[in-house]
Amino acid sequence: MSSIRVKRIALIAIPVLIVLLVVVLLLFNHNNNIDLEGPIGELDANEANSAAFAQFYPAHWDSYMTNADNIEQPSHFEHKPYLKDIYAGFGFAAEYNEPRSHLYTIEDILKIDPARKKAGASCFTCKSTQVPAMMEKYGDDYYLMSFDDIKDEFTEPIGCLDCHDPKTMDLKISRPALKEALERQGRDLDKLSQQEMRSLVCAQCHVTYYFYPETKRITFPWDKGVKADNILEYYDELGYSEWVHPNSGAGLVKPRHAEYETFLESTHQSAGLSCADCHMPYTVVGNKKVSSHKWQSPLNNIEQSCMNCHRNNSDWLLDRVNTIQSQTKQSQDLAAAAVVNAIYEIEKAAQAANVNETKLAEARKLHREAQWYLDFIIVTNGYGFHNPTETLNNLNIAMDKGYKASQLAREARD
Repeated sequence: MSSIRVKRIALIAIPVLIVLLVVVLLLFNHNNNIDLEGPIGELDANEANSAAFAQFYPAHWDSYMTNADNIEQPSHFEHKPYLKDIYAGFGFAAEYNEPRSHLYTIEDILKIDPARKKAGASCFTCKSTQVPAMMEKYGDDYYLMSFDDIKDEFTEPIGCLDCHDPKTMDLKISRPALKEALERQGRDLDKLSQQEMRSLVCAQCHVTYYFYPETKRITFPWDKGVKADNILEYYDELGYSEWVHPNSGAGLVKPRHAEYETFLESTHQSAGLSCADCHMPYTVVGNKKVSSHKWQSPLNNIEQSCMNCHRNNSDWLLDRVNTIQSQTKQSQDLAAAAVVNAIYEIEKAAQAANVNETKLAEARKLHREAQWYLDFIIVTNGYGFHNPTETLNNLNIAMDKGYKASQLAREARD
């Protein structure tokens, strides 16, 4: 074959090979690139039905729907029988169950014991995507409505609208209590970072709160700080008690699931992590990158939740978590025993003739404090893992104050 013919063939073959190579690369990249799903459509600005998001975000929707698998709802009394003594005179003494997943919030709240319905319509505030619309519809009267007055208006459980702007899918704060608390702290809501928002959307509900006297408006008691001692100081200065314990006579305050407050200043938060980094890790579905919307313990998907940062093997991590949680449970039970003992020592003192009223009052004050620090841990998910140091410190304070309350009660009746 002449050199001229070879050159001609080469001039034709080389461009053809280049075109084929480009086509192959394009096809390969098309099928192997990992893209973040959405946004690919626009929804109504107030779309409360999460199913409407499914057509635009199918992988996220499938992930969200896996929460339906979480159907267990054991009673806290099974492993913490002392709660009946601690919560005596309050609705939680009648019933206190572990929550099922976010998909069951409406179904489950409609079944709660009547003793827990006294908070009224506010019970629904963290249970439905329809809450903002109800607040707009009824204004401040929303907080004053009874449970039964409004229960039939809620049909949608926790879902997309609670955390996302349907038009852009940007994270948003939809509950006024958090906005108001941040504003009182001097925070500029327009300058919150994306990483902060990945925790703050959780902090709309996974926090402690109370119903402001008279208005019953849901309020976050963060004005003096977000830690257990700061919040108790806030209540003490306000002179606020939710109920009086029928045995000890102490005025008590009930903390609620303070996951966000406990997480702040923890090792993970100080390292720059958010709630979503551990509880909503990124996963790959086909060629789409999806933030998992199955809200669960990171231990259930430890490879995605933990191993991106930790270089220890998963067995070591599991052992570490188990150690923290078992130590927390042990200290929690010991602190609870001290508080329960204080309750009945104070009751005996109150019934004694010629009781020292000054010491009795101080014992009741110590019961209030001991139970606050203990309950702050009991109601917070994670069994201490969100902040082990702070958790054990609060339990030590509860134990110490419980023992001191018992001692003062005995002295009061001597």
